[in-house]
Amino acid sequence: MSTHYDCIVVGSGHAGCSAALAAVEAGCTSVLIVEKAPRDWVGGNGYFTAGAHRTVHGGLQDLLPIVRNVTPEQASKIDVDPYTRLGQDKPDTKLVKSMVESSREAVEWLARIIDIPFILSFHRQAYEVHGRQKFWGGMALSTEDGGKGLIKAHMKALEKAGVEIWFESPAIRLRVETGTITGLVVQIDGKELNLSASSVVLAAGGYESSSELRAKHLGSEWEKAHVRGTPYNTGDGFAMAQAVGAKLIGDWAGCHSTCWDANAPVDAGDRELSNQFTKSGYPLGIMVNIYGQRFVDEGQDFRNFTYAKFGRQILLQPEGCAFQVWGADMVPFLRKEEYGDEIVEKICAENMEELADKLLEKGLKDKECFLKTVHDFNAAVQSHRAECPTLRWDPTVKDGLSTQSSTVALQLPKSNWALPINQGPFLAVKVACGITFTFGGLAIDPETAGILSKDTDAPIKGLFCTGEMVGGLFYDNYPGGSGLTAGAVFGRKAGGQAAKLAGKSVK
Repeated sequence: MSTHYDCIVVGSGHAGCSAALAAVEAGCTSVLIVEKAPRDWVGGNGYFTAGAHRTVHGGLQDLLPIVRNVTPEQASKIDVDPYTRLGQDKPDTKLVKSMVESSREAVEWLARIIDIPFILSFHRQAYEVHGRQKFWGGMALSTEDGGKGLIKAHMKALEKAGVEIWFESPAIRLRVETGTITGLVVQIDGKELNLSASSVVLAAGGYESSSELRAKHLGSEWEKAHVRGTPYNTGDGFAMAQAVGAKLIGDWAGCHSTCWDANAPVDAGDRELSNQFTKSGYPLGIMVNIYGQRFVDEGQDFRNFTYAKFGRQILLQPEGCAFQVWGADMVPFLRKEEYGDEIVEKICAENMEELADKLLEKGLKDKECFLKTVHDFNAAVQSHRAECPTLRWDPTVKDGLSTQSSTVALQLPKSNWALPINQGPFLAVKVACGITFTFGGLAIDPETAGILSKDTDAPIKGLFCTGEMVGGLFYDNYPGGSGLTAGAVFGRKAGGQAAKLAGKSVK
């Protein structure tokens, strides 16, 4: 067993794999990934994603060369608008700029060098409008078989590149001499083993799997959130980094959380169903709490830009759960992978009165309030449609169909895609909050991914970071698909720097 490496990566998720493969590509000849989890849990949170990657791009023709599921005939019936925006508001401007400017190149690298099987995400990001597949929300790329396919491709690439992976080998602490990282201590079979390396890349995820740390940083209500992904992201990497003087940064009170099947496992994701527990069809209907009250603007924006914050809103409702409700006209638009008969418990009824009675059996507390909510919603929608008869429902744009007119305006609007829920049979599903990852993390140099010292604000030599451990990228909310892209962008930067420190850079 070797104990010296050019580069050691902590974590086998998408970001860690990207860093390891980038290190080899840049010239490192001995790269090791240490993973706390057993082999059966390889892939971190990346495994549980839909494989979506948000990147700047020039439109359909820019993306066609890297996807595998579009024929020339199909391409003539697809609309993908160019996309140039990724970040805004509070995030670290230089960090976001670095990610945005490197995103397209990183995606190309994943496709060409790592052989990630990218596809156009027809099943998640497009609707058919007038015979054309129209993409919406600024995101078009995903991977074959989602996160499972993503991690499978990484494992194949790691084997080909000669990267070692040690499972059930948690990192215990960093080795440091005169301010420079010289390696890592790992635990194997209950015994500590000293490893030396000229660089260490931390890609160990956030702290979302620790109910104790969730309560500490996010609030006590987060103890009851469902963990969407790996149960092994318990904040170990942050503790190690802090012990050598790393700087913390970002939204430590924030996280990515979404509408999640209320019947899903609580403490970890399901390796088989994975991301299918997501319940993202709320823009097509309404969400109500157990007292029958709406609590979010379901049509505030495209699902990509609201799903990661609406999980929190569900958690804040009484008993931390809610119901999503649709009429028969919208049911065909729900994703089968999320709302299929074998995937979710469906609550169906021919009329709204019957639906309310069935919801009482599933936790609804106030039938009359629920019925009034639906009645008032429908009346507001009809009033707006009468006032704006030329508007047409279109799920690929913010269509302006709302509940707000000059005669009727709900206190809590639905700003787009508002249609009356008056066609039976009706459908409801019960949802909870699923936490994906936490936003607070480590401060890094935007160009090298080097972790900054809390004392000097300069990079700690030999220590890098990528993935969900990076702080400062996201505040309050999250544009879907950004996390995997960021993991690749900063993983590439870290890997390239590792080769330079090992004196083996070929670039």
